Amino acid sequence: MIKIASVKFAIPKGSLEEATFKLLENSWTKVNRKSRTYRVYLDDSEIKVKMLRPQEIPNLVSDGLYDVGITGKDWINETKSDVEPLVDLEYGKIKLVIAMPDNYRYKSLDDMILDYSKKKKVLRISSEYLTNASKFIKSCKSYKKRYGSKDPMIVTPWMRVGTNKNVQIHLSFGATEAKPPDDVDAIMDVTETGTTLQQNGLKITDVVMESSAHLIANKKSLKDKKKREKIFDIVTLMKGAVQGRKYLHLYMNIRKTNLKKLLNDIPSLKKPTVSPLSEEGWYGVNTVILKSDFHKLIPKLRKIAQGLVVHEPRQILELEEIKRDEEN
Repeated sequence: MIKIASVKFAIPKGSLEEATFKLLENSWTKVNRKSRTYRVYLDDSEIKVKMLRPQEIPNLVSDGLYDVGITGKDWINETKSDVEPLVDLEYGKIKLVIAMPDNYRYKSLDDMILDYSKKKKVLRISSEYLTNASKFIKSCKSYKKRYGSKDPMIVTPWMRVGTNKNVQIHLSFGATEAKPPDDVDAIMDVTETGTTLQQNGLKITDVVMESSAHLIANKKSLKDKKKREKIFDIVTLMKGAVQGRKYLHLYMNIRKTNLKKLLNDIPSLKKPTVSPLSEEGWYGVNTVILKSDFHKLIPKLRKIAQGLVVHEPRQILELEEIKRDEEN
């Protein structure tokens, strides 16, 4: 038997924090956090959990200081960290966008770059995402035509890098949407609905990428047989919690005369469980369905079933699928 090794697990503090704790609580039976500390305790003593900024987590996992972590896909992309994505946790869904004052006539950043270069104006863009901003700017046709392969100048309080002073990316420390038009001409920032940008007189012209929270792992940790076992325990539990949010567990009583009709009409995760009740001519039916199908079933169930009980499952564990992943 393989002895399980302790695994260090980094979870995000900040905008992803609340949703992360909800997922942890659906994945483990006990989740404790002492006030004013960054340590989190699960009912599995072999998992050591600490809260960190999501921006830091990809590099810390890549460097092996943590075996697994939760962070946004945007920060994995921004830091260029060499990590293994394991599960899309399907929360913290945002878009990384280019936005500029809504009274500007430009339809895209590409249009803006072209016009500013013709007028020999310095274009200033503010963002926390320096790597993504530089990459996106360099992908614009107008930039390639006007500046070739030159890197836009990245400006921070402690350094300036990049050879193209005509297009500058200024590091933002927050409240990025408040900076145009006085301090910069455009921004690259994250948004869920676009409401905050609109309230600050900005319009979205380009969508750079879409992001959500991901469970990631250190590649060396995955090759360690002892740590791999515990990592895939984490994968199984968290993937089960993600799946659990999509389904409902139904239990109902039904007459034998209506049973065939019910089984023909009702969807199921696999097949419903049917059990005879103590009263002759009646059956109990257990099934798991997608939440999105529930409202469609209600009119049918009202006519043929009785005593409908609905539960939201904490987890749906696809144990066979995880086992195949481990063997691969």
